[in-house]
Amino acid sequence: MTLMTLSNNDYINSLVERWGSYSNSTNVAWLNQLRSEALHCVNKLRMPTTHMEAWRFTDLSSLAKLSFPEALLFPRDQLSELARFFLSESESEYRLVFIDGHYVAELSQIDSSEKIIQGNLSSLILSHNQIISSHLGKLAEFQDDLFTALNTAFIQDCACVILPRNVSIARPIHLLFISTQSETTSYPRCLVVAESGSHATIIEDYVATNENVYVTHSVAEFFLADSAKINHYRIQRDSNQAFHIANHVVSLSASSYYAGVNITFGAQISRFSQRIELGGEGAECSIEGFTLITGQQLADTHTFIDHMKPQGKSRQIHKCIADGSAHGVFNGAVMVRPHAQQTDSAQMSRSLLLTDKARIDAKPQLEIFADNVKCSHGATVGQLNKEEIFYLRSRGISESVARNLLTYAFGGEVIEHIAVPSLKAQLEETVLLRTQIA
Repeated sequence: MTLMTLSNNDYINSLVERWGSYSNSTNVAWLNQLRSEALHCVNKLRMPTTHMEAWRFTDLSSLAKLSFPEALLFPRDQLSELARFFLSESESEYRLVFIDGHYVAELSQIDSSEKIIQGNLSSLILSHNQIISSHLGKLAEFQDDLFTALNTAFIQDCACVILPRNVSIARPIHLLFISTQSETTSYPRCLVVAESGSHATIIEDYVATNENVYVTHSVAEFFLADSAKINHYRIQRDSNQAFHIANHVVSLSASSYYAGVNITFGAQISRFSQRIELGGEGAECSIEGFTLITGQQLADTHTFIDHMKPQGKSRQIHKCIADGSAHGVFNGAVMVRPHAQQTDSAQMSRSLLLTDKARIDAKPQLEIFADNVKCSHGATVGQLNKEEIFYLRSRGISESVARNLLTYAFGGEVIEHIAVPSLKAQLEETVLLRTQIA
């Protein structure tokens, strides 16, 4: 493919110039074609600016000035140092590890039985070509999204999980993405296909070894067939100097259920966009979000729940704690289409400001085109409740401890729903440390 003459910024141009090494990296024609189509869109699209309504609170001008290459392979003699990011031995039987975007087989733990299919894209693309080709790139549309297009153009290592029909996996499947290098760009990709009646817990975990500056463009696609059930915990605890831009799409068939918890702690600038399509009758989803930011961090969460069929149900709560001069953004839209009668949907955004300089922008939205529905939404932004502080102080608790307890409890409500004890303990410790008010 011949590259077009570009008028984009330095960051995008530098990435496109390196695409040639990807163009023929496999002998799989459909994958090379998918990459090529995505690159064509990258050449046409431009970096979002604050003049665009969907990005008016998220200024990416600092990202546009960068020119970060893809990371080098991590030294194999240092792999043992990264085991601290694993779950406890009793909890994690399945694990796929990616370091700076590259799959690392030595740290991964793959089930050898046929009850679950998991691995890196290159290891599965020939043996499971039909199911992967019919799903990869089908939900995450890149025609009008620059960052999804970039991720798709640079697909090389991808975490693939395929759950066969009626298979139930008791232990969590840990998809671990570790950033170790400075001034690099990575493109994590996840593909989860849950066939009819299957059930599993997926942990999508982004961590960093240092407070480096780097860029992560992640994309995840989840397909749930009839009566499938997925619990999904997405944890973003990148370096506070990093940039993290993510797109996540879920497709739900009849009577399927998706329960998602999204935790955002890290990154200088982060953007999490999630679209959930309730495309089957009786499909249900429950999504919870918790953002904890401080300093100059900006965390932008955009969600879109699309009720397409009758008797669907959705529940959403998003919480944000902003300290220092941090800026939290929540834009949550729910659409009920004309034929989606008897839809039951509720959405709530609650935010807590710890300083006068912190800022929250919340915009819950409902678009209803059916008449037999039960839908509600709401948003609150405030500070710690003075009456609750007074109540605790009246029982001998100091004001600083009272504030710490109330702040911790605000965020802990979401973390409480994570049913993986070691992961839950890690997150609780982080919240406890970061909500200490002197």
